[in-house]
Parts: sequence; C-alpha cells; structure tokens
Amino acid sequence: SCATNRSLCNLRKPSQRGFRSPRNAEPITHRSTYTPPKPLRSSAGSWAIAIVASIVATLYAISSSDVKSATNPKQQQPVSEGLKFLLESEGFENFDMADASLPGRVSNLTPEQEDKLKEFWVATLQVFGVMDQNGQADPGPIKARSDTASLKKPKKKRFGMLRRNHDGDADSIASTDSGSKTPIVPADDDKYGQTKEFHDAIASLSPESLRAAFWSMLKHDHPDALLLRFLRARKWDVEKALVMMISTMRWRASDIHVDDDIMKNGELGSLEAANGDDPIKQKLGEGFLAQMRLGKSFLHGLDKGGRPMCFIRVRLHKQGEQSEESLERYTVFTIETARMLLAPPADTACVVFDMTGFSMANMDYAPVKFMIKCFEANYPESLGVVLVHKAPWIFQGIWKIIKGWLDPVVASKIQFTNNNQEMEEFVPKEHIIKELGGAEDWAYTYIEPVPGENDKMKDTATRDKLLLEREDVVKAYERETLEWIHSKETDAMSLKQKRHDLAATLRDGYWILDPYVRARSYYDRSGLIGQGGVPHFYPSKVTPAAAANGPTSVETSAADLD
Repeated sequence: SCATNRSLCNLRKPSQRGFRSPRNAEPITHRSTYTPPKPLRSSAGSWAIAIVASIVATLYAISSSDVKSATNPKQQQPVSEGLKFLLESEGFENFDMADASLPGRVSNLTPEQEDKLKEFWVATLQVFGVMDQNGQADPGPIKARSDTASLKKPKKKRFGMLRRNHDGDADSIASTDSGSKTPIVPADDDKYGQTKEFHDAIASLSPESLRAAFWSMLKHDHPDALLLRFLRARKWDVEKALVMMISTMRWRASDIHVDDDIMKNGELGSLEAANGDDPIKQKLGEGFLAQMRLGKSFLHGLDKGGRPMCFIRVRLHKQGEQSEESLERYTVFTIETARMLLAPPADTACVVFDMTGFSMANMDYAPVKFMIKCFEANYPESLGVVLVHKAPWIFQGIWKIIKGWLDPVVASKIQFTNNNQEMEEFVPKEHIIKELGGAEDWAYTYIEPVPGENDKMKDTATRDKLLLEREDVVKAYERETLEWIHSKETDAMSLKQKRHDLAATLRDGYWILDPYVRARSYYDRSGLIGQGGVPHFYPSKVTPAAAANGPTSVETSAADLD
C-alpha cells in the first residue's frame, strides 16, 4: 500500500492541512534588546554545567523585562475563520461541540503567553543541546515586549534558573537579592519530587536522549501544544514547566518505558509473554491481558465537549488480582491510547468512573494514587472532566481521603452523577451506553490480537527510513523555532506559519510511521483508530479492521470471564 513506501516528502502540501494561527500580528514597541549567550558545548563531561549556565543567562535576559503577567491574559478574541478551517480539517463537523476559544492554546495565545512559549522553547532547546548542534545559539538579539502598565510597578528581582553549589551539583537557585539558596521548585510546590528527578535527568541522560524522549512523546501532536500543556499546568512559570517536562521525559524513557516497551510490544507482546517461559514476564502479560479482556476500562464515544471518553468499571477491579506493575502498565497504555484520539480543539479527555455495584472489595488505593500522579505530573492538562457515576454511600469516606490527594485544579474537574438525567449534562442522551441505562446499543467486547498484525514492525528498513525523514522535519522545525524566537515582529507571522506547516507535516508523517513503531491494539482492530489516525468514535459492529482479522479473531467480554 501507499502507506508502506510513502515518504514525508510526498505528503500533502502543508497548505492543504496546516495548523493555522488566527491571531493577527499586533504592532508592538520594543524597549530593550538583549543578546543571548554563546552556543553551548555538549561534551560528555561538561554539558550539564554549560546548559544550566546558559539557561540562567538566557531566561534572565528574556524575562527580566517588565511584561504583563501571563496569568492575567486579555479578554479572548472571537474565533477566526482560520481556526475554523483548522477544526474542520480535523473532522469537527459541528464547530460548537467544543470550546474552540480555550485560552493558552496554539491558536489562541495572548502576546504575553507567546513570550512565555518562546522562553520555554529557549530553555528546552538548550537542554536538548540543539542550539550548540545547529550553531544558532546567537542568531540575533531577543526583542522584549514593553508593557506601559508594568512601569508603574517596582521591578521584581529575578531568580536564576540553576546555580551550581560548592559541590558542583545543580540543585539550587540563588536569590539575586539575598544570596540565599532555595530549591528550584519550593518543597511545598513539588508534590512528586520532580526537582530531584530533573537533576537526575540532567546528570544521567545526555541532551540527545532527552531530545529523543521529547520528540518520541510528541507523536501526532503539535510541538507548541505539548509545551503549552506544561506551561499551563505550572501557571506560565517557565522554570517550573521545564522541571516538570524534563522529569516527565525521564519518567517515560527510564522508569516506565512508554515507547520502547509498553506501546511497542502492546497486546500481542503481552500474549506472547503470557505464553512464554519467563515467569516474571508471564505474570505481567497475563495481568495486562486479563484487564483488557475484562474491559476494566475502555475508550468509547465523545462527551458534549467533543472529548474522548474513558469508562472505568470499578466493580471489575479486585485488589491483588494483578501485580502493581501490571496495573501501572495497563494504566499508561490506556492513557497513551487515549492521546491518539485527541485532536483540536478537544485536547483533554472525559473519564467516567462507573461505580455501579461498587463494594469495599473493589477499593485499592495504590492504583488510584498512581493514576493521580500520572495526570498531575506526567500528563498535565489532559483531564477535561471526571464523572463519578452512581457512587454508593460507602464511597463518601473514601472520597474524603482521595480528595485530599488531589491538586485543587484536578479536584474541581470531578463531578458526581447519580442518574441518566444528571449524566446528560455531560454526555449526549443518545450516546449514553446501554450498560449505564442509556439508549446507545453498544457494549465492550474485546477482540484478541492475532499473529501477523504487527508485521510492519519487522520491516526495520522502512521504519528507519521514515525515522530519518521525520528527523529531518524535526531539525527543520527546531531551526524555524530559533528563527521565530529571535525574529523581528514583521517576520514573526511568516515564521509562525512555517512552523505550523512543519507541525502538520510531523503530524501526517507520524501516522505513516505509527504501524512501524506501535503495536496494534484493540482500538485499531475495532476500528476506533482508523487508517491514518482518523478516529471513528462510533464504529459499526463489524468494522473493516475487525473483519480483516478473519475467523481467527476471538472476541471476549467481561461476562465470558465471570
């Protein structure tokens, strides 16, 4: 097929399906001009020292000018025709189904938020060693926007990004006014110890490894959109966002092994492990597949905000039936698969906890804590709303405990529904599934993996060719990003469009690469994830993907396993 040999250079022209930015450039006066630091040198012994020193200088230069706080953006403008074109190209026929004017998104940034995004890209590209590699650490002065309102306020003294202590460890920042040392993120704002993880990542992983982890996580997303998730989660504080993002890259690459194990081996890999001789892998494989076959959780449909829905049937979980590692792998697999279904303007998911039939035998705090950590620390800004449906009275005490673990922002997204009428506030009436007492005649039935479904992953020659082509586009995007950061205002719009076009090329190119790097899943076999990544949220009972598996494809439901 064309998907096998099609190269990135033969993709549709970016103008046919590009990311559009609706905000017109506004005349901006410049009060100060700063010169960024010299290019970094990333030798194995000194790259970390060079990186932190360079980030200190560059971020101080960019952000020391008085600008209006990005946490108080100006009133949002009406959605433009350009953004509507983008949404229609993404398959959103009903434009009003989702809030297209959400602040802090790629197509809806205030000037102050865009400045923060530029700062974050500077820090990110320096950590990745890109400025040194491309020889473009000093392409020109950085222009800082002036803000007449801020002139009325006394200038705040800034903190440097990282300073070396006397032992040579990059574990503190120094106050410019007192000389005292403080953790890079205050302890009371570092719930998951990400400052330590950040330092561990800088010390143990090369710039190239961190860069590879970032672009591997990107998949079909817009690079700006990925960075903006971390910025919004950390209230537009670039230093905190950088700590959070680098910690996440380390977690993905070194701890949980998202792309080189969980998604690469997938369900068929678990089946092979379950049938293998290694008792540890066998237990992990069996535990993972047991949850898939039960349908302990599943992805299906859209809520009223156009968000993909994930249903969690709490009654199907029994403490101790699967190992902690198996539960964590299953959780990450589900979240990563849900990411495949996100497209502008819906960049978050709706999670429905079906509490029907819940008892204390179903309560297990460890996986709940892990799920909370995933969403708060490693998948920021991914939850749109959480519906706790038909919770019994015994859940009241449990909820008080769980609520204490939650970030207030996450807790504010949780809603309790007790019947279909209340559920209809969030989910279209016709799309409440029959299992919950609704009208949609759909039920989860697991389709077993079949031999040969991942054969494209054996074609390493094509995979490597596509990866090289993707790397070329990534480098082009990084170059255009550097030009955009240092551009004059008159050139900014054209450079932004080039970046959006390259982001569109990365998106389309990912779906060509996808079958060579990601194992097929139930959601591919059932037709939810269609060819080219097009989601079919309400696929027919017999889909082309399922039918293609032939009679060897076995369906399993929770009832079969009870």
